[in-house]
Amino acid sequence: MKYLRPSIVLFLLFIVGTGVIFPVCITLIANFAFPRQAQGSLVSVNGKVVGSELIGQKFTDPKDFHPRPSANDYDAENSGGTNLGPTNSQLLTGAKGFDGVKQLAIAYRKENGLGPDVVIPSDAVTRSGSGLDPDISVENALLQAPRIAKARGVSVSQVQALVQSMIQPKFVGIFGAPCVNVLELNIALDKHAVTP
Repeated sequence: MKYLRPSIVLFLLFIVGTGVIFPVCITLIANFAFPRQAQGSLVSVNGKVVGSELIGQKFTDPKDFHPRPSANDYDAENSGGTNLGPTNSQLLTGAKGFDGVKQLAIAYRKENGLGPDVVIPSDAVTRSGSGLDPDISVENALLQAPRIAKARGVSVSQVQALVQSMIQPKFVGIFGAPCVNVLELNIALDKHAVTP
């Protein structure tokens, strides 16, 4: 009993401290210092929440920018990659019910009217680790611009200018690559490049 009682008390203190007090404090600090981020970085249009700038969504309409492929069909409750390593042949050639890089490249070229000599950015034919990447590369967005311009009946230069205006720079100027957020880009398209 000499050792059991202090162990139980210490155990209960740690449960209350790390399981209740610490999370409540962090939540309160986050809601005060970063309210938008703490609530999920939600994006609203006309007062209606249409998504989060941090979670990728499936867009398939020809008049919209399309995100990078997802291993889980953009299911936020089941995020994750394919778990296929770079030496796994299925990653490149695919398998039954699973498109590999080759099939994704063929589909991307067909969808965007690209010839066989056009270099496709890797994010257009590879899945992200989470399966929910909300951003695409600038190159990917610019290759989709002619398809979108045609579907919306606007000029390609208008769509390209919109992409250029929404480029997010490298994180802290060093990490990653410039990109564009697909949801925000599609919302901006609806505002500035309305389909007739």
